[in-house]
Amino acid sequence: MATLTGFQRDLLFIVAGKTNASGQEIKDELEKEYSGEINHGRLYPNLDTLVNRELVEKGTIDRRTNSYDLTGEGYEALENHREWEDQYFS
Repeated sequence: MATLTGFQRDLLFIVAGKTNASGQEIKDELEKEYSGEINHGRLYPNLDTLVNRELVEKGTIDRRTNSYDLTGEGYEALENHREWEDQYFS
């Protein structure tokens, strides 16, 4: 987790809260939190980074739409990160 950007960590939390989330669903959630538009050139390369690090699994909803789910490793990374945060924020 230490090598991820804050944006990538935010992506992990959003993916963790959804099942088979499409990129558009993830983008919509991010835009609520960031109060602005998240462009595709920022979103999808960062999702691909998480997929390549095996923290997120990429699937297919239809020919044009991918789905994203947290892997066991991704869940464990988030859990460890939250435990680390808790020692400073309690």
